[in-house]
Amino acid sequence: MFQKRIVVCLDVKEGRCTKGIKFKDNIDVGDPVEMAAKYYRDGADELVFYDITASHEKRGIMIDVVRKVAEQIFIPFSVGGGISTLDDIKDVILAGAEKVSVNSSAVRNPSIIEEGASLFGSQCIVLGMDAAADPDMPSGYRVFINGGRKAMDLDALAWAKQAESLGAGEIVLNSIDADGMKTGYEINLTKMISRSVGIPVVASGGAGSPEHLAAVLKEGSADAALIASMVHFGDYTVEDIKKHLTTQKIPVRM
Repeated sequence: MFQKRIVVCLDVKEGRCTKGIKFKDNIDVGDPVEMAAKYYRDGADELVFYDITASHEKRGIMIDVVRKVAEQIFIPFSVGGGISTLDDIKDVILAGAEKVSVNSSAVRNPSIIEEGASLFGSQCIVLGMDAAADPDMPSGYRVFINGGRKAMDLDALAWAKQAESLGAGEIVLNSIDADGMKTGYEINLTKMISRSVGIPVVASGGAGSPEHLAAVLKEGSADAALIASMVHFGDYTVEDIKKHLTTQKIPVRM
């Protein structure tokens, strides 16, 4: 049976791991290299590293931090934030990441998905999507860029399908409305995207309890669930979460 994945997210700002609510009011939660090593030991299936202000500040990714994290872990590692060229993708992969997440840059220039997949393989190219509810959009959800700061005239479902057709190998779908709230994932959004594309979808935004992960993996049809606050602040461990999922008959790697 296909195993579901638990992905721990490290949002990094000015070299430190940080966490906010709805992309705002971020607080310092620790050193990203130390935290990556801890979550690897704790049994995370994958890690995601986001340089959350790189696109907004129009600068490149913090390659030195990526390299240090990659030296500490031996599980798949995805990196996003400030990646806008094929050279950026190459640099991140050479620094030790298995996957590269493109978000704002892909909205501005969708060809980076197609060209990146052609050069490095679809398995390396992840579409990071930040979306929020908007009744003016056909699917009911609008895409945002620049760390949730800029609304685009782009429908979330249409963009997911386009990204898949261009060669993206995975989608990390983040609900801005649910981000950091710890009240559960945006099930409707996740289900809509997951059931409309043929590539893995990672649900992101809103995890506060193991029950929330069970819901999005079952009802939301997600292939993986991304977590941050619930482990960063010590409410749960990765092991706690996986044990609960097994009681719900959700297959995970223990």
